[in-house]
Amino acid sequence: MKIKCIVIAILAAALQSCTGEQTKKNDNDIAEIPVLKLVPQDTSLSFDYVADIQAVKNVEIRSRSRGFIEKVLVDEGQKVNKGQLLFKLNDNEYRIELNKAKANLSSAKSAASIAKVELDRIKSLVEKKVISSSELTLGKARLEEAEARIKSARAMIDDANQRLSYAQIRAPFEGIIDRIPLKTGSLIEEGALLTTLSDTQNMYAYFDISENEYLQFTKAGNGRFDQDKQTSLILSDGSVYPLKGKIQTHENIFSGNTGSIAFRAIFPNPKNVLKHGASGKVKLHSALKQSLLIPQKSVFEIQDKNYVFVLGKNNTVKMKSFMPKMRLPGYFVCGEGLNAGDTIVYEGIQNIRDGATIKPVATSQKVLFAQK
Repeated sequence: MKIKCIVIAILAAALQSCTGEQTKKNDNDIAEIPVLKLVPQDTSLSFDYVADIQAVKNVEIRSRSRGFIEKVLVDEGQKVNKGQLLFKLNDNEYRIELNKAKANLSSAKSAASIAKVELDRIKSLVEKKVISSSELTLGKARLEEAEARIKSARAMIDDANQRLSYAQIRAPFEGIIDRIPLKTGSLIEEGALLTTLSDTQNMYAYFDISENEYLQFTKAGNGRFDQDKQTSLILSDGSVYPLKGKIQTHENIFSGNTGSIAFRAIFPNPKNVLKHGASGKVKLHSALKQSLLIPQKSVFEIQDKNYVFVLGKNNTVKMKSFMPKMRLPGYFVCGEGLNAGDTIVYEGIQNIRDGATIKPVATSQKVLFAQK
């Protein structure tokens, strides 16, 4: 009987030892999972867009008449003022035409004087009934014809002066002269390209925004896109242009081919760093005040709905859906479904299930955004 009691005691001790080891083993099997406490914070929405940089004014200077280039009075790359003489064409032909027109005017005036004297003579004879009144009508017609010739001659002078002015080509505004392909002595036809003039004091940057991103910026602006929004310009070498620009305007229709809408920003260019035809990237920023940012690695989708695991009592996790307001690189901006102070599983969501118990390991939100 004594031996039997000893055996029972030994078995009980062994069972208790196994149970303790199993309990310890089960405790060790609970996974350590990083969790994140949601805290409202200020952040910004930022996107880069390929931009086409153009001068505010950029026009082709073309000849309005045929002739030889007599003088080139500017050089390539030179800054010129409005009205400054750029090219002078040989104008002998136009001066001859002007002199002819002036001679025709003198002749027309003489003919008109003669017709007036003749009309006065006819009036006197008609009053004395020496000649019939029909002669008076004929005299008035001759005077009117002479006066019409005067008007025609003056119009010819105006036309000749206009053509003569075409021989002097002036700058329509202040700007920078581009390449001059034709030199002194070249014979040019009407419409020949002489050079290009660019006003580069301010520069336009044209860029396209997709419909989704346009809506995100609109939501960040409480329902409207800030048309005076400041923007930055990244040059083709990756450097940031030192002066800020602002959005001036945008189109009112999304392109049917690209699904985007075109915007135009303007940048000051006092040192003439930006050139017409250059390329770069426009960077847009928009502030997001007191937003809940959900890391994308914490989110999973089920039937087109977004879910996270929320930490509950006794360190159990529960699936919870939320509606994103917008999407940022690496993050969702929570619209509704989650609240400030909620603790969610940060990563490792593929290794747990709804209702699982975990060992939460707090993750600092500041560390997360420092790594962004």
